[in-house]
Amino acid sequence: MDTSESSTTDPGSRAEPAAPPRRGWRRWAMDTRPLGIPAYRRLWTSTIVTAVGSQLTAVAVPKQIYDITHSSAWVGYASLAGLVPMVAFALWGGAVADTVDRRKLLLVTNCGIAVASLLFWAQAATGLGSVTVLMVLLALQQAFFGLNSPARNASIARLVPAEQLPAANALGSTVMQTGLVAGPLLAGVLIPVIGLPVLYLIDALALCVAVWAVFRLPPLPPLGEVAARRAGVREIAAGFRYISRHKVLLLSFLADIVAMVLGMPRALFPQLAAQTYHSYGEGLALGVLFAGIPVGAVLGGLCSGVFSRARRHGWMVIGAVVGWGVAIAGFGLSGNLWVALAFLAAAGVADMVSMVFRGAILLSAATDEMRGRMQGVFTVVVAGGPRLADVLHGTAGSAFGPRAAVAGGGALVVVVMLALAAAVPALRRYRI
Repeated sequence: MDTSESSTTDPGSRAEPAAPPRRGWRRWAMDTRPLGIPAYRRLWTSTIVTAVGSQLTAVAVPKQIYDITHSSAWVGYASLAGLVPMVAFALWGGAVADTVDRRKLLLVTNCGIAVASLLFWAQAATGLGSVTVLMVLLALQQAFFGLNSPARNASIARLVPAEQLPAANALGSTVMQTGLVAGPLLAGVLIPVIGLPVLYLIDALALCVAVWAVFRLPPLPPLGEVAARRAGVREIAAGFRYISRHKVLLLSFLADIVAMVLGMPRALFPQLAAQTYHSYGEGLALGVLFAGIPVGAVLGGLCSGVFSRARRHGWMVIGAVVGWGVAIAGFGLSGNLWVALAFLAAAGVADMVSMVFRGAILLSAATDEMRGRMQGVFTVVVAGGPRLADVLHGTAGSAFGPRAAVAGGGALVVVVMLALAAAVPALRRYRI
């Protein structure tokens, strides 16, 4: 595989030659080599504050909607109101990211997200109390996020060498997973103290840090002669054709779909907390179940030095998805809450490994002129897969019981992933 394209970085953005191999416990610790590259370090630093800040808003919006309507159904409708524009603009944003300077696109979209957060603050501070306004603002915010995410992710391959892409993905994914744990916990503590309006304002201020970090990035214009191309339906369709012609890219997307759609059991957590683990306290059980996978992912990221230097990226994805399936099946069969937590944490570690190497494959196997569109599809798959899983597992849980549905889903992940790996050798053979 020729990775000369994928290792293209901007002048002056690379660090000094790699240090000698780490020994002892350092081999297990997170690989921080990409942080030696100033441009990547700025991008990553901005992620630290926005990962937590975005979760404050993610908690505040459904909380405010429920306070207004006293209806969980409206909370679900709001989620759909955010999903549709995010999917549409992620696909279009991927095409845009392949035709413009990605730094400029990041500046515009980060400013847009910040403005949306300020509007969230304004409506809460004035006591407007309108669900319609909240849903419109959520749609606006998610549209900007859809435009932002492909450009942000595609930029990484222009900032770090190809051999450091797994380490860079591990650093970014660990921060995001930490935000999934710390953000909601912080929101729960702050809401009774400072109220929802200030929570929105904190997110807006955090986004100002992201804007400043992006402003200091080097220019990231399209390479070659692609600058004259316009972003439209034809370009989006070209991205899907590109995926269909490159089996390793197609398999990387299918691996995530298999793992998330068949094996993400979060829709059954409330039922499991109420029925299987009620003796531990329903509230405690629910919190433990929701925290299990993110905690495992963070631990996996902190120990990513174990795997981030692996060259056989395809096998790492296959092994991670199979490991996810085994862990989820074990979770479904466990009747003890703490054993269940151990299995969920193991699933989180596997998910982190899968994220790291699927992301590295998307950045290294695709040419720069296609990376934005690949990241747009990636954003849609990551956002859509768990939501489809909610429907599938909720239905299966009602029909067969929650534990059987979870265990069966995990077993299906193992079977389907092994079948795909056996049928299509491209993923098994992929390495850098």
